[in-house]
Amino acid sequence: MKSITAIIVPMCLAFVLFSCSTSQFPSVHKVSIQQGNLVTQEMINQLEPGMTKEQVKFILGTPLIKDSFNQNHWVYLYNLMDPRFQIKEKRLEVYFNTQGKLSLLRGDYHPSDAKLTTSP
Repeated sequence: MKSITAIIVPMCLAFVLFSCSTSQFPSVHKVSIQQGNLVTQEMINQLEPGMTKEQVKFILGTPLIKDSFNQNHWVYLYNLMDPRFQIKEKRLEVYFNTQGKLSLLRGDYHPSDAKLTTSP
């Protein structure tokens, strides 16, 4: 009986010490969480001044925010939270003139040939 205890106790101690010394403890799989409108540079490059709201909506999709005080201001937001809980945010603001034609872009995306006036 003592010989079994003499073997089991050191094995348990060795197991406990080994498990505490590992640098990374296994954890559950975590998924990246995406929210909002995914807007790509290719989509932005398709936009041209003077496009109607319907044309912009066809290219970019439905905006996440339509300003209730200014119907000519749309906001597209995109958030990505990776498994380490770091958040990456992208924002695009689209402005139309009084006739409902595309006139201005602001935010993290810029047209490649600068057809539209952009501001940071």
